[in-house]
This record gives sequence, structure tokens and C-alpha cells, in this order.
Amino acid sequence: MACAAEAILQVLSGPAGPPLFNSDSCFHKPISLPSPKYYATGERKSGFVYKPNLRSRKCTTIYPTHSLAESFSCKCQQAERVSGAAISENEINGVANASILDNFGVARELGHEKVRISSKLHTTSIDSIEDEAWDLLRASMVYYCGNPIGTIAANDPNDSSLLNYDQVFIRDFVPSGIAFLLKGEYDIVRTFILHTLQLQSWEKTMDCHSPGQGLMPASFKVRTIPLDGDDSATEDVLDPDFGEAAIGRVAPVDSGLWWIILLRAYGKCSGDLSVQERVDVQTGIKMILKLCLADGFDMFPTLLVTDGSCMIDRRMGIHGHPLEIQALFYSALLCAREMLAPEDGSADLITALNNRLVALSFHIREYYWIDMKKLNEIYRYKTEEYSYDAVNKFNIYPDQIPPWLVEWMPNKGGYLIGNLQPAHMDFRYFSLGNLWSIVGSLATTEQSHAILDLFEAKWAELVADMPMKICYPALGGEEWRIVTGSDPKNTPWSYHNGGSWPTLLWQLTVACIKMNRPGIAENAVKIAERRISRDKWPEYYDTKRARFIGKQARLFQTWSIAGYLVAKLLLSNPGAAHILVNVEDMELVNAFSCMLSANPRRKRSRKGLKQSYII
Repeated sequence: MACAAEAILQVLSGPAGPPLFNSDSCFHKPISLPSPKYYATGERKSGFVYKPNLRSRKCTTIYPTHSLAESFSCKCQQAERVSGAAISENEINGVANASILDNFGVARELGHEKVRISSKLHTTSIDSIEDEAWDLLRASMVYYCGNPIGTIAANDPNDSSLLNYDQVFIRDFVPSGIAFLLKGEYDIVRTFILHTLQLQSWEKTMDCHSPGQGLMPASFKVRTIPLDGDDSATEDVLDPDFGEAAIGRVAPVDSGLWWIILLRAYGKCSGDLSVQERVDVQTGIKMILKLCLADGFDMFPTLLVTDGSCMIDRRMGIHGHPLEIQALFYSALLCAREMLAPEDGSADLITALNNRLVALSFHIREYYWIDMKKLNEIYRYKTEEYSYDAVNKFNIYPDQIPPWLVEWMPNKGGYLIGNLQPAHMDFRYFSLGNLWSIVGSLATTEQSHAILDLFEAKWAELVADMPMKICYPALGGEEWRIVTGSDPKNTPWSYHNGGSWPTLLWQLTVACIKMNRPGIAENAVKIAERRISRDKWPEYYDTKRARFIGKQARLFQTWSIAGYLVAKLLLSNPGAAHILVNVEDMELVNAFSCMLSANPRRKRSRKGLKQSYII
């Protein structure tokens, strides 16, 4: 116990460890954007690209009714003359849309011409795929007060049913933001970070229920409305959604975690640390941490969340302690610890943060890990054990081992299971949780390599004809009816139920680069390039081998486009991955080792730690 206490005390003193990469920049020069004064908000056109409005108008952020912050406004000046010369509306349109090609028309004409010249087989060249992807990503940009503030979820000009795909989602914007950072275009990410911070929940009410302070919205929409009593002017307002309008009315748990991760990436890539040092940004980080670290009835260091609160945003049996949230939580804690300003008010929060990091890393590495050796241990578990020395701490019955896993588990390799609760282990393989456990160093070095070993061994199941499965295997039959509620969109091998999502390419690429195995990601990207442009950048693919475009998949899905671009940018410049990677903290490793060797009875002692967890 002395060893554990000693190691933990070292952890409390702050982060340590050498950087993984020597590079401190992304090796790209900023690309200048058109001056904001040329942008003004008029009617929304297809793709949510705004045309200039020559009338001056006021841009006002409407905060949620709960916000204690005061509203602020900015006046967009009338754009009638530049350098004393008159400019027509058509000329301004041309300037404003110079980098945003009109709904793919010009891009496609150029692309088709390249195809005819370069290949008799009419297959698009790699260069034209990347060019098209950049054109589409820029076409999805949303403007607020003349400045780019994010990208909409999907930009299919032929889809009349928008639902909420015309909104800016925090989780969806992350790959877009990373792509812009790697390209040297920092302004859009900075604007996004600061404006979403202003939407953060303080006392937001939702059908008479209040989510905790610090909650970040799932998405927001820029609305343009006329000013009262003035038909010649309009104003932009930001309309956030905290889950009130979402299918299932579920608040997002992952939005705040992704926001912290993107904030750190912005600082490391741009070199601009002034954003994370701002008082309001520091307050926003602390509010997210306090929300996640709040005491509750749960006995485990993992976050307890409901179904539909993350990338899998519909009922899929992930309620409890899903791996995806734990991996993002761990990474966000490390990022926050790195960015928090050292001050008296942060001392208790940093202590609680470090305590949770130690307990969380132990819990996930020890109890979520599964390989052939661990599977055989579970197969021989004794049940109904009582005492601190119990081996089967969660009373897992061996009959829970599914038949598919017995045949599927390779001799070399392993992975972190999807969920763990009393008498329940979700043995499904979830891609994002496992990949981000590698990126954030939640998995050990050995476990990280084993996850990639399994990925290679099960390539036909996890990649097949289009990268990559969001989870494996799919639920079917009576199990599908019970777990999903007979969800017609989550039928077997579709959408969240074993569908294939091209956006996962960027997380795979970061994980492979971190483990110095980029060849895995390169092969996956090559497979994607065979079809993804021709298929119009779908949201997801259906069937076991991902042979069909998803039945209800949106086309020109922005995070499919951005995920591909980030993968390509990182593979061409692996050193830039340092903006996302969390290096394993050796003090945490030492504390973890001490906890493994400590006496189980003494681990329950409250001396030395303010909070204890079942480990």
C-alpha cells in the first residue's frame, strides 16, 4: 500500500513524460481566407453556404435562457466599396465563394476531365479525390457574422429531408477541424471553440429537467432572422440543441470531451496558447471536468451514461459504462490536466482528476481487456464469490461467453470489450473505443499492439470492402428486437449495428502512427479510395462486407470527407499526429503496477485518497 500511495502522490504533483514527437508544428503555412467583410448572411442556399448581403446588419448570439453570461453583438459593416472602388454584388459573390465551388459543379467538371485524360477505365485519380474532398469540405462551411464557424453534417443538394443534418455537430466537426488545422487554416477552429463555449449549459432547462452545469450542446444551427422593425437588416443567431430535439431526447456525453481534445489540438498545432489560457476557456474546461467528476451512486471510476449519448446515438444496448466514453474521458482528462492553469482554485480539481486517472486506467486495463488467455480464465470462473479477494469481482457467469467469440478470437491479439457491469460483459468489438484507447494511452503499449494485431487478423470482418465496422458483430433476431427496440435503421449490418463508417479512418490512422504501424492505415485508405468518391461520400455502408451504400445513409457526409482527408494528411506527415496523441504517463504506470501488487483489503482504505473505487 505504501508503494501505491507513494506513486499516487507523485501523480498528484503533475504530468510528466517526454513528448512522443519532436515536431511542435504541423509544417503548413496558413492559407488566407477572404476578408470577413465580404460575407453577410442572406437566405440559406443548398449546402448552407451563405451568399453576401450588401445591407449592414447586426449579428447577435442568442444564448440559452440559462446562461449567466451577457449577450454580445457585432456589427457587420456595409460592403459597398473597397479601396474607393464600387463593387457589384456579383463581384462580391465571386470573391466570397472563391474557395467554395458551387455545389460540386465546377469540381465535378474538372474531376471528370481528369478522369477522361488519365484513365480509360474511368477511375478517379488519387489527386482528384483529394481535390474533390477539399472542395466538398469547404462547401460545407457555415458562416456566422461573416466568419466560418463550423461545417454542417451533410451537404447533399438532392436530399430534401434535412432533419438535423444541416446543423453543426461538435463530434462531427472534430475531423473537419483537424483537417483545417493540418492545412494551416486555424481561424475556423478558433471561432468554433469560442462560440461553442458561449453555448455551454449553465442552467439550461429541458422539458422541466436540468442537465448538469458544463454540458456542451450536441449541435447548433446558424439562423438568419430579420431585425424587429427593420426590414433592411438581418441578424444571425446561434440555436443550440442539448438533446431537446434529438431522436430519443438524449443529452450528449461526448461533446464536452471532444471539445477539450480539439482545444488542445488547436494549441499544439497553431502554437496559439492564448485561447486555452483565456479565463472563459479555463472556466469552460473546469465546468466540464466538474460535471464528469461529480460524486454519484456509481462505485466504478468509469462514467455511467445512458444509451445514445455518443457516436452511437440510438438504442444499441450500450447503456452503463461504454468503452467509447471511457476512452474519450481518459484522453480529455489528460488534455485538461495539460492545459489547466496552475492556480489555487484548480488544486482540488487537479487532485480529483489525478485520482480518477489512476483508478480509471487500472479499471479499464484490468477488467475490460480480453484475449485468448483472459477468455479461458472467464470460461473457468467460479461464481457467487463474496470477499475482497474474489477473482470474479463482477459475478460474470461463464455462459455469457457468446459462441461467435470462441471461434472469432485469434491466438495473437486482443481488444477491450464494449461494456462492463455487474453480471454483464458486452463482448462486442467497438472500433472507436479501442482506437482511441490507443491514441489516449488508456491501453498499455502491449495491449495497443494486440488491438492492432487483432485488427489485422480480422481484416475481412472489420474492413472488408470499405473501412470500417463501427462494431462487430451485429445483433440479429430476437436479440436485435430486445436490445434495439426493433429499430428499423439499426437492422443487422447497418448503421450502428455493424455498419461500416468511413470517418473512422482518421482515428485508425492516428492509432497506427502512434504505434509506428502506419501500413495498416495505408491499406485501409487504399480500399476506401476505390469507391468512396464514386459512391458520393456516404455516411455509412450496409451488409457484412460493406458492399452496399447504407439504405438510409446521407451522401456527401462531411465527416466521411474530413476523415479521409485527415488520414491522408497524417500519412503524408506522421509527425503532425502529436497534436492528438496522449503520451503514456510513467507515474500513472507506476501507480497502476503498485495497485496490481497491493493487498485487496488495504486497497479499500480511505487513508491517502479522498475517494475510493472498486478496483
